[in-house]
Amino acid sequence: MTQNSTAAIKQIFCIKWGTSYGAKDVNILYAMVARHITGPFQVYCFTERPEGVRSEVKCLPLPELGCEIPPDVPGKWPKIALWGSELFGLQGVALFIDLDSVIMDNIDCYFEYGEEDDVITARNWLNLLGKSCQTSVFRFKIGHHAYMLDDLRANSADISRQYQFEQNYVTHHVKGGVKFWPEKWTRHFRVHCLGSLPFRYLRTPIIPKGVKIITFPGLPGPSDAVHGRWTESAECRTPWQHLRHVFQMFLQGKRWRKELSNFMHKPEWLAENWRE
Repeated sequence: MTQNSTAAIKQIFCIKWGTSYGAKDVNILYAMVARHITGPFQVYCFTERPEGVRSEVKCLPLPELGCEIPPDVPGKWPKIALWGSELFGLQGVALFIDLDSVIMDNIDCYFEYGEEDDVITARNWLNLLGKSCQTSVFRFKIGHHAYMLDDLRANSADISRQYQFEQNYVTHHVKGGVKFWPEKWTRHFRVHCLGSLPFRYLRTPIIPKGVKIITFPGLPGPSDAVHGRWTESAECRTPWQHLRHVFQMFLQGKRWRKELSNFMHKPEWLAENWRE
C-alpha cells in the first residue's frame, strides 16, 4: 500500500472499555508500538476512562454504537462503532490492535501490505475451515465502510444473533471480503506458542518464526501468561504439580478435562516484550 506520502503518520487504534483492561495495558501497547515502528505515528485510545494513560496517547471518547445488542449475544460488538462514517474527524488508514496483543517485531509491514481500501485482518486460527477473520489486529480505511455500522443499527438484534461474534459479522459483511495478513505475521498464543496438550507440559511456549504480533484471544492474557499462569487466581505449578491438581479434581468429580490443558511453563521472553 502506498500512503499519501512517505511521511504519513501511521495511526494505531485501541479500545479500552469496562474494567478488563487498565491504563497500564494502553501504556504497554504504546511502548511496544514505539519500539517496533519507524517514522511518525500516533496511538489513539477510545475509552470512557482516560485516567493514567500516558500523554503521548491521544484518548478519545468511546464512539457510540447507537444500538442495543441483546444480553445473550457474546462478542465485542462495541468495536463496530469504529466503522462509522465519522470518527472524531480522523481520516485515512488505521491499524487496530487489541490490548491483549504482544508486539514482537517491526510492524511497518502492516501499513504497507495490500491496497489502501482493503480490510485486512488476522485469521481466526480456531476456525480455519470457515475462513473467518479475527479482529485482534485489523486495518481499515476510516469511514470507507460506514454501512457496517449503519446496517447493524438498522437490525441489531437479528444481525448480532445471526453472527454471534463481531468478527463473524466483519468476515461476512465487508463488501469485497476481508483479506488476511501473511500467516507468519500474526499468531495465536495458545495455538502457535503453547501448541497442543503434550507440548505444554514438555517445553516452554515458543516464539513462532517470523511473527510480528502475538494475539491472546480468550485465556490466558499477557498479564497472566507473563507469570506462567492461566488466570490471575491460578497457582503457578510445575508440570507434576498441575497433573496432581487435575487428578484431585477428577477424584472430587469436578470438571477436570479443560483444566488439564490449562497449563503452561513461564515464557521468559514474554516479559522482555510485553512491557513499557
